[in-house]
Amino acid sequence: MSAPADQPIGLRAGILAFTAALLWGGNAVFIKMGLQGMPPIAMAWGRFAIGALTVAVGALFSGVCLRGVTGNWRGLAALELVFLAQILLLNIGTMGTTASRAAVLINTYPFFTALFAHVLLPADRLNRTKALGLCCSFAGVVLLFGESLTLLDTTYLLGDVLVLGSGLFLGLRQVVLKRLVRGLHPYQVLFWQAALSLPIFAVMSLIWERGAVYHFDAAVVGALLYQGVVVAGICFIVWVSLLQRHSASRLGVYSFATPPAGVLLGALLLNEAISPFLWASMALVAVGIAIVNREGG
Repeated sequence: MSAPADQPIGLRAGILAFTAALLWGGNAVFIKMGLQGMPPIAMAWGRFAIGALTVAVGALFSGVCLRGVTGNWRGLAALELVFLAQILLLNIGTMGTTASRAAVLINTYPFFTALFAHVLLPADRLNRTKALGLCCSFAGVVLLFGESLTLLDTTYLLGDVLVLGSGLFLGLRQVVLKRLVRGLHPYQVLFWQAALSLPIFAVMSLIWERGAVYHFDAAVVGALLYQGVVVAGICFIVWVSLLQRHSASRLGVYSFATPPAGVLLGALLLNEAISPFLWASMALVAVGIAIVNREGG
């Protein structure tokens, strides 16, 4: 299924993008909560098993056939490699840092989306304004890492690096998705992205998490359902549907709402402290994203 690409972002699309960005803010927090009862790879399997089921139900009610992807397997395979790297880095990295820091770092992805779009999408090139925004976002990341390096205890440093790597792959994934949804329905892309990952996550968990201890309580189950139904299901459907019609880099402006939501939820649900460095980093990342996407927005 194809649709006109790079349409202006109107009120309805803007509300959908903003709502998805707010809900996405809880992802790092609920990953952190879920890790209290499950190892990271097994949790990824659970999240996307639920997500695939959510997408399949949505496709059923919408009358969309999930099978008609012949001729697109090469693109789906490329998407799957990027997807696996992004999710593994996010889940494992979040174990080694706070949910608040992870929420800021993963949401550097519009920075990387703009870079990859410049290379891979001819209609989505960088210019001076976008470059200024990228520098601003990058300064926010440097500030956050600067805090890690000046602390006597550098416990967060490895986790921060892994989550930032996840942000890079998430930025690349937006561009790959943008190209794929020109020939496939969003439900098809999302279903096969999740379904193809399940046997891989299962095998990896059996190999590397064989002795892991599982503890399922209301918080862990709720965290898994949030990741699966809300993020991997509803938010992904909304976002990929928007990518089908709008610029990948300009949609990124709405992600400015995600880091504040994640930081505030981390403080509320996990009692995480919000340092001045974290506030400043969050502000720089958000301003940079806004500058990158201000033209035509």
